[in-house]
Amino acid sequence: MNLYHCMIELKDSERALAFSSAVEAWLGHLKDEGLILGWRLFRRKFGLASGGHTDFILEVEVENLAELERTFSALSQMQDEPARRYDQLHAMIATVDVGLYRPYPDPAQRERIALI
Repeated sequence: MNLYHCMIELKDSERALAFSSAVEAWLGHLKDEGLILGWRLFRRKFGLASGGHTDFILEVEVENLAELERTFSALSQMQDEPARRYDQLHAMIATVDVGLYRPYPDPAQRERIALI
């Protein structure tokens, strides 16, 4: 399993519960379509954080890089309703930083992979 980890700040005009509903609609759709394994949304508690910690953390679970590529390919071809759900979610976000994580230690034990 791999985690697509997103650190999110909302626009000042957006509400947390509306964002949570939009995340549920969008990622619930992706899960129902078999494009992701699951997801979790976390919110900073009591505003307690330091440095670069954002108000929200969203973790999206995918099986492997091949599944992530399949998901991105499917997203590039999305139609009316899924596109509307994505747009609704994305319009609420002021900033997002992403990273891809894996369980560690893992069998491959690769710290760096490069073609050159």
